Amino acid sequence: MFAEKISGEELLDLPLKQFEGDIVMVETPKMAKIAVKYLQDFEVIGFDTETRPSFRKGDNHRVALLQLATNDKAFLIRVQKAGLTQEVRDLLINPNILKPGVAIRDDLKALQKIQNFRPGGFIELQERARLIGINDFSLKKLCAIILGFRISKSQQLSNWESDQLTDQQLLYAATDAWASLKIYEKLEQDSH
Repeated sequence: MFAEKISGEELLDLPLKQFEGDIVMVETPKMAKIAVKYLQDFEVIGFDTETRPSFRKGDNHRVALLQLATNDKAFLIRVQKAGLTQEVRDLLINPNILKPGVAIRDDLKALQKIQNFRPGGFIELQERARLIGINDFSLKKLCAIILGFRISKSQQLSNWESDQLTDQQLLYAATDAWASLKIYEKLEQDSH
């Protein structure tokens, strides 16, 4: 049903897509509360995090951005400014709100270093992909194989702790969380 893997050339032939909904920056605990109030009405929300890249061994940074997306809105929570509030943790703990993502184990471990919580409702899309015979596990490749489009990863190594995030960073971050949601929806739709 889906290809096992995809080559770089095949990837470049696909149309480039990105998140087209509203992107909401969350920089205060009050804004985090509003974001969670909105998100808690959804059964499934895309999940991702961004961390400032480290170019030196042993030089690790904390999660800078937590992205949670629906099909229409992406909330980008600036963890260093808003913190991991009780409301946000309650959402991350809630087993009834599914949170699909790619390579989420490390994301969750990094978030737990900031504030400990017991994750609930998370779905590892790499495991789902493996079960249906896909062997390319990056978000970019899963998007291409499962959804038939590619996403830009040009902002991946940018500074997520910068005082002002660029429009390109915002769009990249929103697209990553939204893409996880779209992959999950497509896999669910095809399994019925």
